[in-house]
Amino acid sequence: MDLFKVLHRLKIISFLKRWRLLDIILGSLDILAIVAAFQLSYGIYYNTWESLFTEDQILLQIFIFILPAWLLILYLIKVTEIPRTKRYRMLFFEYLFSAFIIAMLLVIIYFAFRLYTVPRQLLVYTCFMGFSFLFLIRFLEYKLFKNYRARGYNLKNIVIIADESSIPFIENLLTYKEWGYNIQTIFTESPEITGKYEETVITLPGLFMQELHNLIEVDLIDEVIYYKKNIVASEVRNIIRSCEELGVTFHVHLKDKDNNLSNAVMTKLAGEDFLTFSNVPYKSISLTAKRLMDMSVSILMIVFFLPFMIITSFLIKFSSAGPVIFRQERIGLRGRKFNLYKFRTMVMDAEKMREELEGLNEADGPAFKIEDDPRVTGIGKFLRRTGLDELPQLFNILKGEMSLIGPRPPLHNETKQYKRWQLRRLSVKPGLSCFWQIKPERLYIKFEKWMEMDLAYIDNWSFRLDLLILFRTIKTFFTRINQ
Repeated sequence: MDLFKVLHRLKIISFLKRWRLLDIILGSLDILAIVAAFQLSYGIYYNTWESLFTEDQILLQIFIFILPAWLLILYLIKVTEIPRTKRYRMLFFEYLFSAFIIAMLLVIIYFAFRLYTVPRQLLVYTCFMGFSFLFLIRFLEYKLFKNYRARGYNLKNIVIIADESSIPFIENLLTYKEWGYNIQTIFTESPEITGKYEETVITLPGLFMQELHNLIEVDLIDEVIYYKKNIVASEVRNIIRSCEELGVTFHVHLKDKDNNLSNAVMTKLAGEDFLTFSNVPYKSISLTAKRLMDMSVSILMIVFFLPFMIITSFLIKFSSAGPVIFRQERIGLRGRKFNLYKFRTMVMDAEKMREELEGLNEADGPAFKIEDDPRVTGIGKFLRRTGLDELPQLFNILKGEMSLIGPRPPLHNETKQYKRWQLRRLSVKPGLSCFWQIKPERLYIKFEKWMEMDLAYIDNWSFRLDLLILFRTIKTFFTRINQ
């Protein structure tokens, strides 16, 4: 029996993905490993299994400091993610390195705070046990995910621009299914590559490079890889420009490690060195802070607004026919579809009535907006004016489909009318609020200006900018409440 097929049939894996529970489970296992390391070290040193290390106040304080520090170190050296092509040996040394840093921290706080009552041997045990448990858990998780990807799940769709020098690399990607890379298309002038792979992979002549630009626009392409013995600068520039427009990650195979560029980062893929171009936010600590803010603020807001949400649900239910929550398919990160949640503010069949109201549309471009929309219910007008109809999207944020701050998620028929440069707004997670949302005259902002504001957000993103927009959103909310 294939366990993964059973889990998919029972929709357990899709449930874990939808609610981002996998990240929580993996993080919890890391925390459990560190807790177990402290407890086992305590038990071995004192030869007791009846008491907990938390009964020792100084040891408890050390644990409270070490736990977040160790998790942060693991994140910074990028071992919290489940790798695709990393070797077990590399994992071993990365976790050993994290234990070494923790040991240095323990030495510093031991002498800085004169914790001479804490046995040094106990701290040595803790570092060793922490390393052992963390590596063992990640080893088992890595094995599990390799088997999962080998069965065709959790794939990354890639395009390769190749010549004969890339054949070993392509062979590795095709051989090691557990890495989870699905080669969609190979662009090449090499008859050897065409003859070798044309029956298993779509191969196109390099002369048809324009097709690459069309391909990444209409298909779900996650990454483009340039692997040639001789780099053609004009080709690379055109591909970078195209990938930047749509927010697709671009890798250039790197032979000379001293050859670096300011807007690229060094990465490894299938054991090879690459320069990776990603025209989206790439600040690991800030992105971690953003995700933590998304989770914590969403939970706090759900708890705070829960009484209001319950009362609103009853008012919507008894004031007009139809469901309380309006679900609408929207376009999220890199063109992936998801169901957006809102309190229903319109009458039933409002979508069908839209065709009759097209002539009243006050927005330019593909967007559709009417300031005094006749489809809106009485309670709906209040919810829309205050923005409270968006509250259910806090659950979209918890599921990982949205962020607190980011470009608003568009409808599918809107994205089909986007100009090419406007598609790059899909390169980051959509948000509950954005630059456009906090503008008092937002209903009168031209569509192209709206798109420019979203791209300006992406190009200038920082955690500080998210905080600024969040505080402005809160201020805007209370202003609308008092109007």
